[in-house]
Amino acid sequence: MAVQWYPGHMHKARKNINEVMPQIDVVIEVLDARIPYSSENPAIAELRQGRPCIKILNKSDLADPEITKAWICYFEQEAGVKALPLIAEKKNQTKQLPAQIQAMCRKMLPDRNLEKKPARVMILGIPNVGKSTLMNGLAGRVLAKVGNEPAVTKAQQKTILGNGVQLLDTPGILWPRMDDQNTGYRLAVTGAIKSTAMDYEDVAMYAADFLLNTYPDALMQRYKFKQLPKDDVELLENVGRLRGGLRSGGSIDMHKAAEVLLHDLRAGALGCISLETPESVAAQQIKEES
Repeated sequence: MAVQWYPGHMHKARKNINEVMPQIDVVIEVLDARIPYSSENPAIAELRQGRPCIKILNKSDLADPEITKAWICYFEQEAGVKALPLIAEKKNQTKQLPAQIQAMCRKMLPDRNLEKKPARVMILGIPNVGKSTLMNGLAGRVLAKVGNEPAVTKAQQKTILGNGVQLLDTPGILWPRMDDQNTGYRLAVTGAIKSTAMDYEDVAMYAADFLLNTYPDALMQRYKFKQLPKDDVELLENVGRLRGGLRSGGSIDMHKAAEVLLHDLRAGALGCISLETPESVAAQQIKEES
């Protein structure tokens, strides 16, 4: 699936980020813990130009915890990068985060007196990974509009915290063209692509195939199947049959079934699901290069 969702405000956001970046000391990149590689915008590495980076793997409650640990180790192999898991919607976690961010900034900027000159920190990431929820949690009040769909934030939003950190939030930006179809599918599966820019059935088929091969027990438990469906089509048909996706005459409404499967996956009803690991991504890259 070729994803070509790149609204005009994203182009403008990238231009603005590039203009502001010389004033920034540390970049916080918010990733989706279920797809850390696919939600890591290659344009952000280019935009931050070697600045220290804190990678926050948000929605970690929806991801496989052991795989999240593997991703944190993977990211921290890069110089100047620290990573941590987060559930931005949990207030007890975001209350602790300002102190964590400040401690990380002190280590990343050892010659800086943050009390006299706060670290200027920019929050970046693709749409719908929780940037605005994170910023609101850090500030302890509503600063940025939050929505469970991509492209809610349309402009930069700034606040100064009382812990030696000044935060700048930006709209989520994708990249103009995604040549890696697996990346496009994973972004669509987790909700980073606007629903009007994707084919629900096509995306659900990708998710169904992945789940059958990687998390079969989760499917059996959620849908109470007597036996595991043999393929992605049979899985969607069974989900439609079980979840009100039958049309008059007994035919399956595959679009309805696709919506149910994707909703269940995104909401965590299937359990903690990670769609990629450092090893699977490396194997994928080797395959593509050969």
